[in-house]
Amino acid sequence: MELYLVGGAVRDMLLGRTPVELDFAFTGSMKNFLARHPDARLVGKSVHVCLWRGRECMPLRGGDIEEDLAARDLTINALALDNVGRLHMHPQALEDLRQQILRPASPAAFAADPTRIFRLARFAAAWPGWRIDRSAFEQMRALSAQTLAALPAERVGRETLKALAAPAPARFFRVLAQGHALTPWFTELATAAGIPAGPRRWHSNSVLGHSLRIMDLVTGDPVAAWMALCHDLGKIRTDPALLPHHYGHEQRGVALAAGLARRLRMPARFARAGTLAAAEHMKGGMYADLRPGTRRDLLWRVHATDLDSSFWRLVDADRGSPVSTVALAHLAVLLTVKLPEDWRDKGKLSAKKLRDLHCQALAEQR
Repeated sequence: MELYLVGGAVRDMLLGRTPVELDFAFTGSMKNFLARHPDARLVGKSVHVCLWRGRECMPLRGGDIEEDLAARDLTINALALDNVGRLHMHPQALEDLRQQILRPASPAAFAADPTRIFRLARFAAAWPGWRIDRSAFEQMRALSAQTLAALPAERVGRETLKALAAPAPARFFRVLAQGHALTPWFTELATAAGIPAGPRRWHSNSVLGHSLRIMDLVTGDPVAAWMALCHDLGKIRTDPALLPHHYGHEQRGVALAAGLARRLRMPARFARAGTLAAAEHMKGGMYADLRPGTRRDLLWRVHATDLDSSFWRLVDADRGSPVSTVALAHLAVLLTVKLPEDWRDKGKLSAKKLRDLHCQALAEQR
């Protein structure tokens, strides 16, 4: 029985990077591997993967290393080191690493596992300088929406989360759009591509184009990137007779943002962030013109979600000016206000008194 270090760890070493995950593949059956390694155990729902000394191990696809490499997702991941240090690789792997090209490892790579299109898009977001081979888009476009709909939501959501944390999160969605693969998991975004973001005085592109541009501006904050994606979703439900205006799109967007997060099984924090961005981004952008009471209520609603930094970063990007400078300074003032002892533990009366004190404090700010 031979053991191979496979995939991304080998790729990262060839690129001069420190591997993050070490995955192994072995010749023979899982039964034989478990017999030889009694400290290994099967993990997850799959009988093809086991955990041995903290590392994932699985049988070689097809039984030998050449077939295994040919069955992998991308050429740059079709790499393996055997137990004497010999490198086994896809014929195109080294050249694609040199040229920084993302290419399917075989003509059937994406059909064999359609989740790979989201993995490809995530790599594109992580490595914005890398080029995607035309064959990848051809394979993506050959997959039906019905095929993609059958994928486990958790796998699509996991790739989405990784992309949001990548250096170029918007590229994840641009790649899916170019491959005609936004539907069904991101159907709202496919619709958004054909709707003007607003009057040309303020917007020159589609709702999707605008949202992805804002994502580019908040790179480095995955929650803010998700907010950017969700903040204008309500515009896809605008009455066509009203276009290019989108009156009331904020509230229309709340349910859409919640539905998108639910479909992808996003963490609760992201679900809250998406609905907050949809509901409050317009008011946040008008912060300088709000009355003290309206300012206070907005600041307090945002603060209650524990999303202050990400929300105000979104507002800055969407507005095109540093609204957060004043808003966060005002929030700091509110947080210094203490309810007098004799006003505590009075339920709604206590809440009203605290709000009055907050409004007074904001009214005193210049």
